Amino acid sequence: MQATSRDNPGSVGIVSPHTLSFDQGITLQCGEHLPSFDLVYETYGELNPERTNAVLICHALSGHHHAAGYHEEDEDRPGWWDNCIGPGKPIDTNRFHVVSLNNLGGCHGSTGPRSKNPQTDMPYGAGFPTVTVKDWVRTQAMLADALGIERFAAIVGGSLGGMQALQWSIDYPDRVAHAVLIACASKLSAQNIAFNEIARLAIKMDSPPDVAPEAMPGLGLARMIGHVTYLSDDSMGTKFGREVKTGDIGQGRDVQFQVESYLHYQGSKFAQAFDPNTYVLVTRALDYFDPAIEHDGDLVETLRRATAKFLVISFTSDWRFAPDRSNEIIDALVAAGKNTASANIISSMGHDSFLMEIPRYFSVLGAYLDSVASEVDV
Repeated sequence: MQATSRDNPGSVGIVSPHTLSFDQGITLQCGEHLPSFDLVYETYGELNPERTNAVLICHALSGHHHAAGYHEEDEDRPGWWDNCIGPGKPIDTNRFHVVSLNNLGGCHGSTGPRSKNPQTDMPYGAGFPTVTVKDWVRTQAMLADALGIERFAAIVGGSLGGMQALQWSIDYPDRVAHAVLIACASKLSAQNIAFNEIARLAIKMDSPPDVAPEAMPGLGLARMIGHVTYLSDDSMGTKFGREVKTGDIGQGRDVQFQVESYLHYQGSKFAQAFDPNTYVLVTRALDYFDPAIEHDGDLVETLRRATAKFLVISFTSDWRFAPDRSNEIIDALVAAGKNTASANIISSMGHDSFLMEIPRYFSVLGAYLDSVASEVDV
């Protein structure tokens, strides 16, 4: 049974999103200019008088600003990282002021493909400009400026969120004390790019592209493809095995396996809540991410400008962002002379492990962030 805000003492409780409008706009890395944009964000915990205890949460592909607590209109559904953020949890809101936002190009309130293009008075749709991880980090820095946060005690992210934390350490070295990179990579492998392209092609099969979500089988298929890659063979075997939901496997007639039913449900649910153009935009940002490209592919040289301390966490069963990808970051950080801690967590749950309450994972993350909290006046 899902806990609610009324019976969950470890929660930050009822929270409300906020919207900041940036009328000055931004010229993106692709060269296109957005004349203005909005960012939706939430905060948990108090900012200390010295403004030194802020922690930024960077979300992954399908994430958003609602990372912890509950919204008043939906007290049965906690934020996507509620098990990790809150009083006494690894990201302890008794000690930190946590900021979580929906990135530019998202579909949960921040300016994105669903927003109105002021030049046409119609939604941007597929015409929304290309956005990169560097663009996200820059707009996050603008948000921090507006909130009066000059330097983050830590920037934390899993998967695509970890890539943003890494980019922060490079682009704004003086504004990041600690960067926590979880289940991520310094650039995508060819296999990862291939999975993203298959998902995009599934979406592009929908015609027209801007129909109602429930009529978009391509977006649901894209989610099914992605979801399979976030799990491990062991976790799927344990959860579903070859259990049959309907039909007669003995006669080979009208059979649906439990795993098929689960994937159909996940795909349909996602298609009703997410925007297909945002999915295309975000997977492209994943594909393009490679901070070392500015130094001829030399990640060590790229990281020399970073001044943050680093924690890099990987998971044994994660084949989408395998431990070897984290090791590439760790090796480059060490070669660049950076203060680096790391852990490879035993888990059978694949890439999704970074969202799970795994005791050793939370112990490592909590101990590291406890040391971060001890450095600031909280």
